[in-house]
Amino acid sequence: MTSPTFTDIDTWVFDLDNTLYPHHVNLWQQVDQRIGEFIGAYLKVPADEARRIQKDYYRRYGTSMRGMMTEHGVHADDYLAYVHQIDHSPLQPNPAMGAAIAKLPGRKLILTNGSTDHADKVLQRLGIGAHFEAVFDIIAAELEPKPAPQTYHKFLDVHDVNPGTSAMFEDLARNLVIPHQLGMTTVLVVPDGSTEVVREDWELEGRDDPCVDHVTDDLTGFLQGLIGAS
Repeated sequence: MTSPTFTDIDTWVFDLDNTLYPHHVNLWQQVDQRIGEFIGAYLKVPADEARRIQKDYYRRYGTSMRGMMTEHGVHADDYLAYVHQIDHSPLQPNPAMGAAIAKLPGRKLILTNGSTDHADKVLQRLGIGAHFEAVFDIIAAELEPKPAPQTYHKFLDVHDVNPGTSAMFEDLARNLVIPHQLGMTTVLVVPDGSTEVVREDWELEGRDDPCVDHVTDDLTGFLQGLIGAS
């Protein structure tokens, strides 16, 4: 089957972490560690048990936060404030990607399971924030993370997005299932293999999933290719 092209795309939707910056930056590793610390302190369990709970909830609920809210009544504000207190300095400006995004025809939006505060810091470090119309974060999603179907529907409604003329860029294949079903053209962003990445094995799977239309290990180069082909 031929993968859909980008000829009619007028809305470009990007995940944030491990999508708009390379996996090997391992920025998310800092968040991951603080999530474990939060869970351990909140539940008063050792680090290894906190880690087990963290990853179990992540797989079952979409985010560890959703699991902690559902299972233990955690307040989202407290959780988000703690886990996003990280050092963003490993991120370097990416003017080439910014230029490529700027040249894409139409609107550019971010759909993330993180917070707007975290997204703003990432975009500022990358130097690409000016190219995006809006950030749809976990608060806008009423604390229901991707891949929950209602999150995508709410995003589409709030920003008046036509999925049939939209493209979605993500680093997790499972987060592309609903967009694909809705008619979006999907792109899975994977590690380039040059440097070790700190991810769960299942997070790096899915390149051959039916929901994945295109795969790239170089988002900037991929976007430049789209511009050159237009």
